[in-house]
Amino acid sequence: MKKDKSKRKDKPEKKEKKKGGKRMRKEVMIQSVVNAFQSSPKEAFNYKQISKLIGVENMMQRMQIVDILYDLAADHFITEIDRGRYKLHDLGSQASGTFNRRSNGKNFFVPEDGGTPVFIAERNSAHAMDGDKVTVQLFAKRRGAEPEGEVIQILERKEATYVGKLQVTKAFAFLVTEDKTLANDIFIPKDKLKGGKSGDKAIVQIEEWPENQKNPIGKVVDILGQAGDNTTEMHAILAEFGLPYKYPTTVEKAADRIPEEIPQEEIDKREDFRNTLTFTIDPRDAKDFDDALSVRKLENGEWEVGVHIADVTHYVRPESIIEREAQSRATSVYLVDRTIPMLPERLSNLICSLRPDEEKLCFSVIFNMDEKAELKKYRIVRTVIKSNRRFTYEEAQQIIETGEGDHKEELLALNSLAKKLREKRFGNGAINFDRYEVKFEIDPSGKPLSVYFKEAKDANKLIEEFMLLANRTVAEYVGSPGKEKPKKAFVYRIHESPNPEKMENFATFIRRFGYKLKVDGVQADVSKSINRLLDSAQGKPEENLIETLAIRAMQKARYSIDNTGHYGLAFEYYTHFTSPIRRYPDMMVHRLLERYLAGGRSMQKDKLAEQCDHSSSMEQIAANAERASVKYKQVEFMKDKLGMVFDGVISGVTEWGLYVELNENKCEGMVPIRDLDDDYYEFDDKNYCLSGRRTRREYRLGDPITIQVVQANLERKQLDFMTVK
Repeated sequence: MKKDKSKRKDKPEKKEKKKGGKRMRKEVMIQSVVNAFQSSPKEAFNYKQISKLIGVENMMQRMQIVDILYDLAADHFITEIDRGRYKLHDLGSQASGTFNRRSNGKNFFVPEDGGTPVFIAERNSAHAMDGDKVTVQLFAKRRGAEPEGEVIQILERKEATYVGKLQVTKAFAFLVTEDKTLANDIFIPKDKLKGGKSGDKAIVQIEEWPENQKNPIGKVVDILGQAGDNTTEMHAILAEFGLPYKYPTTVEKAADRIPEEIPQEEIDKREDFRNTLTFTIDPRDAKDFDDALSVRKLENGEWEVGVHIADVTHYVRPESIIEREAQSRATSVYLVDRTIPMLPERLSNLICSLRPDEEKLCFSVIFNMDEKAELKKYRIVRTVIKSNRRFTYEEAQQIIETGEGDHKEELLALNSLAKKLREKRFGNGAINFDRYEVKFEIDPSGKPLSVYFKEAKDANKLIEEFMLLANRTVAEYVGSPGKEKPKKAFVYRIHESPNPEKMENFATFIRRFGYKLKVDGVQADVSKSINRLLDSAQGKPEENLIETLAIRAMQKARYSIDNTGHYGLAFEYYTHFTSPIRRYPDMMVHRLLERYLAGGRSMQKDKLAEQCDHSSSMEQIAANAERASVKYKQVEFMKDKLGMVFDGVISGVTEWGLYVELNENKCEGMVPIRDLDDDYYEFDDKNYCLSGRRTRREYRLGDPITIQVVQANLERKQLDFMTVK
């Protein structure tokens, strides 16, 4: 049983003591002296005392200690308080901020003013936990060394829970966790197990961490189930990211009280589209239909296209229990085999879902456009609709490809308009990130049977273009009201320009594949260059790598009350309006629109800004949980392929090894650097490679490589590979 992965040292090591004539290496000696002073910052030492503390007995090396003390004093790391006696230099410099704990012992402190991160050795951590607010005493800085400090006060504990597997004995229990922020297993008294048994996955909260103990003490908050069970593991992933894995019964009961029937007086207030051809196009397994399209040809030859969005905020009232839960969650979470909805299922899958042959309330944007997709006029209105047909993407695609099937004339017309909208968008500088998604065929027990790749076809792009048009139009309506009208507070979806340094590094990297990239000039020219690059790489082994690195060179899109435009879409104004069933910012936008359409005053900015930040944060956490669930299924899929050989491409290079993505199924694993045993390899971060010191052999990002599957560790969600010569 692991007790302490970080190999914590409370006192300077004495392992380096001379044995059998061996001497301590100078760099080890220097670090040991530094550790000695940092462990006892108030005490003074002479060279003899330091020598004894670190286990140096050889007289020649004792003389080296004298030199080391002199050099550290010259660096102002220590101070000579009287002849030959030194103590740690007290800068009197303290800072408050956030403690970040890491299981590899490389803890660090981030000052609240956003200054340089400070390394905190485990012996100087005061058992602060990840996310705690702390005060740190900064140590004197040595030349060539990173800044260090010591936690002297824990100001505010972050309430944190940990997920792992229980190991229960007669006398006590431990939670064994693979958490990246905690090196130590958590000790659990028998009376705080909550019925947990060995092998159960559990959520544990740390209650205390006594100063003289290596392991924190905790209590079981919830038992998720037996490790290895599919639902248990999916719930464990959600819990690891602090996401809810079950819906509060109080919220579900509140949803159960909402009537399904629409009163006639509500219908009378709205524009009636029940007799206009309307349909939805969604994934095969979708249940929450956010959006529908209506279409009809007008007498003047123009097309009227309605983008109808579920009127969620009609049912979810401000400050209600359902509203508060949705605001907290901020988004639905889509794991590899399930959806964890933002709203109770009665709302998301029944009352608000735009199901066929049912009357539904919507918030709609109605467009009039000609055959060239030129927008003639639009209106934003509350509506009532009745969908005539529910298409899957596959069904709509077949009609587009064959020209035969239900409502073929309207579908083909919408597809033609969407293609023209798309062409204009790319002409204005939009970037074409049409990545395929890795999907799994899964049996009823959750076991992955096969991997397939989902690509966006014309039916997907048809829906995408009209949703983009509606989002942009709503943002322009509020954000650009005209010269005479004041701008009102709003929620924008922004995407800032890429970091020039990242783009330059990306351009340098792709040159080794024979590609060129324009990184400066007007946005349209840079975007066209990126699109040409992505087109050129299509179908090549390096395609996925180049697209991944291109995305990493970009900023992350986020929600903000300050509009800076959307770089990737090349829109001056953009928001999220079209998915209120699964995104809280869309609900915010619906409420603001309702207020402003009625002539209401601008909303207070502070609260909106706070909600934007929370929604952006939750969106990122949900994406990380989704990736973790995909990773788990990839490892599970590869578990019966140990010993098999695959071709792949090096998708990541780090100081601890190579990440390799397999060509056949896009599963990613690691070749540990310790297993590259034909040479001593060093990490070159500037050139994205590992380089052999003796042979000069290089493993570079993007290189083709053949590997053998060595291990599939579901607990760590990790595949281990070895190279095949």
